[in-house]
Amino acid sequence: MRAFALFLAGVAALGAQTPSLEFLNHGRPVLDAHNCYPYEGQWTDRLDRALRLGFPVAIEQDLTWHIDRATGEGRVVVSHTDKTAGNEPTLRDHFFEHVRPIVEAALRENNRSRWPLIVLHFDFKSEEPPLLRAVWDLLGTYQDWITTAVKTSDSSQLSPLDARPILVLTEDSDRQEKVFYQDVPAGSKLRIFGSAHTEGLRDRSGDERAHFAATASPATLLSAPATNYRRWWNNSWALVEEGGQRKAGEWTGARNARVRELAAHAHRLGYWIRFYTLDGFLPGENRGWDEGYNFGSRAAVEQRWKAALDAGVDLIATDQYEELGQLFAKRPKDTAAER
Repeated sequence: MRAFALFLAGVAALGAQTPSLEFLNHGRPVLDAHNCYPYEGQWTDRLDRALRLGFPVAIEQDLTWHIDRATGEGRVVVSHTDKTAGNEPTLRDHFFEHVRPIVEAALRENNRSRWPLIVLHFDFKSEEPPLLRAVWDLLGTYQDWITTAVKTSDSSQLSPLDARPILVLTEDSDRQEKVFYQDVPAGSKLRIFGSAHTEGLRDRSGDERAHFAATASPATLLSAPATNYRRWWNNSWALVEEGGQRKAGEWTGARNARVRELAAHAHRLGYWIRFYTLDGFLPGENRGWDEGYNFGSRAAVEQRWKAALDAGVDLIATDQYEELGQLFAKRPKDTAAER
């Protein structure tokens, strides 16, 4: 009952608090390039492959802190793990300087109706305070490139997003919220936006209750409306199919309805919604992808991709950039679920 009451209260308050969800690609889904960086010395072309798909596009960068043994100095690096070897690219070089020509051309063109062109998503593999502060400072270096919002004195009051070519998102960590939001003075600009806490999926020990996820009501999973900092909802596919990709069976009308239900609920509360990571490949087709995200075949994942597109899921994450990109290209430009 408490969750339902909070849900109703949140819905009632949304009209005055929530900027238009149309800000992101005019309310249409965006392809999200999962793990868009090299690791194990391989797959160095991922960022360029994603950028070739056209815009807007979401780019995930996994981050950690590397300390140089010779100098003792730390730097923000792009890495699949928090165990670094020292040869990992820096976030500055791998992403920001790589997209400089794209961003500078966009700023000259000044076609704000197309912005943001890139949704930059951070997945932190560690959360040392120096790492978080260094990321905040790096975003300040490129602040003219990134979408910002003024920090209000009341987090429930969402200020308008000032569109720039890049929108930066991070996940639900409270440690990150402290550096990226709480430590920012009211009236200053927020440079990065966190995701909602998914409720009702953890027992007292903190373990995820995956068996509960696919049957929990949306209001149980998420009841609080979006805030000035927390503006999106990042979800495992286990919220749709029990056990996630590896235990998924036949695609059914009920599961299709579940995707729509979750997307609609997120949008009512003022959030963009993301699902990760929807892959479907045979063993010989694997290009360094995680089998845990594999539905097992192209046909199986296409059913889920189409369901997410039809439901208006804002960010659809996959490792199969080109394959999902082909599906995007076939969709009518005005296809989007009603908000």
